Amino acid sequence: MPGEPFTATSADLPAVRGFLHRPPSPSPDGLVLTHGAGGNADTPLLIDLATAFAASRMTVLRCDLPFRQARRTGPPLRSDAPVDRAGLARAVAAVRALGVERVFLGGQSYGGRQASMLAAEEPTLVTGLLLLSYPLHPPGRPGDLRTAHLPKLRGRIVFIHGTTDPFGSPEEIEAARALITAPTTLILTDGGHDLGYRKPRRDLIERIVAACASWRAPV
Repeated sequence: MPGEPFTATSADLPAVRGFLHRPPSPSPDGLVLTHGAGGNADTPLLIDLATAFAASRMTVLRCDLPFRQARRTGPPLRSDAPVDRAGLARAVAAVRALGVERVFLGGQSYGGRQASMLAAEEPTLVTGLLLLSYPLHPPGRPGDLRTAHLPKLRGRIVFIHGTTDPFGSPEEIEAARALITAPTTLILTDGGHDLGYRKPRRDLIERIVAACASWRAPV
């Protein structure tokens, strides 16, 4: 189920650009996946996840955030964040327009942070979150936590985190999970901020898809 190029435009909203993975026999569920500050929709982890989730009958859109559409390289600026969240909201709407009943939202690092902030701002927008390498704080600055919005999250949330991630230790992730009243799951894996995904890891992909099966259970 390779992804097909996908674009959705609107006069007043950020464009949606990425790749759509359509399963032959889709379920009512869909997933929007996005990338981190240094990546794009062609990040190998996102491609492998999109393929695996589509095989589980989810309609999957892996998309470039607006800052990446504007600049092929380089990290986002602080001023990009609100536009990037608006782009994710537009991507969710685009997937829902395909006939998907329940949309889930996932992102790696910066993309996951923006996904979680959007879900906190609009609690009914998505049914669940997949947060890959959530950047709890900048490396070496554990006091600069990015957790203020976490208590506002609703729906089921799955964290995937590397045991040596400099953006947050397993203990710090556990402390962050304690701030969330919604159901959460934490999957730890060997590796740093890249989750050790320098080459395909079928075992990790299978663990992530299995963990997200909880999305489909009643909250």
